[in-house]
Amino acid sequence: MTWIRAREPAWSGGTWRRALAGLRVRHQGGARVRRAVTALARVSRSLTHPRAVLCVEKLAGGGLLIVSEDGEGRRYLQSEWGGTLQSMARPGFPLRLELHYTRAMAAGLAFVAEPRRLLVVGVGGGALPMFLHALLPQADIDAVDLHPEVLDVARRYFGFREDAGLHAHVADGRRFIESAGPPYDVIFLDAYSPRGIPRTLVSCEFLHAARARLAPGGALVSNVWRSPNPLFPSVVRTWQESFPQLHAFDVRETANRVLIGLADTERRSRGTLKARAAQLTRGRGVPFSLIPLVARRCRGPEAGYGTHPEASVLRDPPG
Repeated sequence: MTWIRAREPAWSGGTWRRALAGLRVRHQGGARVRRAVTALARVSRSLTHPRAVLCVEKLAGGGLLIVSEDGEGRRYLQSEWGGTLQSMARPGFPLRLELHYTRAMAAGLAFVAEPRRLLVVGVGGGALPMFLHALLPQADIDAVDLHPEVLDVARRYFGFREDAGLHAHVADGRRFIESAGPPYDVIFLDAYSPRGIPRTLVSCEFLHAARARLAPGGALVSNVWRSPNPLFPSVVRTWQESFPQLHAFDVRETANRVLIGLADTERRSRGTLKARAAQLTRGRGVPFSLIPLVARRCRGPEAGYGTHPEASVLRDPPG
C-alpha cells in the first residue's frame, strides 16, 4: 500500500517525512506510537515493493480510489492512502487471481453442480468477475457495485469489460438482491467500505433475502475479516442461523475467512468437492489449483471456530 502522489517514486521524500513525523510524537501517547509504527511499516513495504500511482479518483459520496502498479505489471486498488487493498489484478490475464482470498471465493463454485448464473456484489478492480467469466464463458454473470466511479476505474485500469455474458450494474447490492429477478446458482459477496462490510449486508434479514435468490442447490459465498473484527462471532452466528449448512475456507496468508452458506441439507463429500474443483480448472490455463482449498475446508461449528452462543444474531435496525 502506498500514500504517494501520482508518478512519484515509492521511496519519495514525502513518505519519509511522514514516517519521521510519526516517530517524533512517539512519546505523546499509545495511539500516536501505533501510528508511527504503521508509518514505518508502510515505508518498509514501499521500499521492498515500490509502486507508481496511476490514478487518484474521488468518490461522489466521499473517499478516494487509488490505483497503483508494481514493476511486474500488477495493479492495485486501494480505498484511501494506506487503506485496505481492495483488488489486485494483472490486466490481460483474467485467470491469474493474485489475491489468495479471491481464490478461496472462487473455490466456492465447487459446492454447486453446474454454476450457470452468477452474481458478484462488490466489483473493486473486477478481478473476481473477470476470472469467473474467463473460467465459465457460457455462464451468465451480473456484477454489482454501488459506485459508478469503481466501475469506471475497473474499466480504465484493470481491463474490466462487459459483453453478452458479463453485465455490470450500478446499484445497492442489497436492493439488487431483494428486487425481483432470476435465481442465481452462486452469489459472491465482496462488498467492503473503508470501515468494513456494511451492516446491511450481514444481517439475518439480508441473508434470508440472499438465500431466497439462490437456485436449488445454490450457494452464498462471502469474504469476511476474522480480525481485527469484533463482530466476527456475531457474523458467524448469524450465518449459522440463516443456513442449514455453513462451510468455510481459511485464507492462511491473511485474516480473511470465506463463508459458504447452503440452502439445502445435501452433503457434499470432500471427494465430490475435489473432483468438481479439478473439473473447473482442467485444461483452462488456470495457474493455481482449487483442490487444496476445498480439501481443507471447515464445516459446521468449525466454520466459525465454534457456535459462539454468546454472540448475538445481527438484525436490521427497527423501522
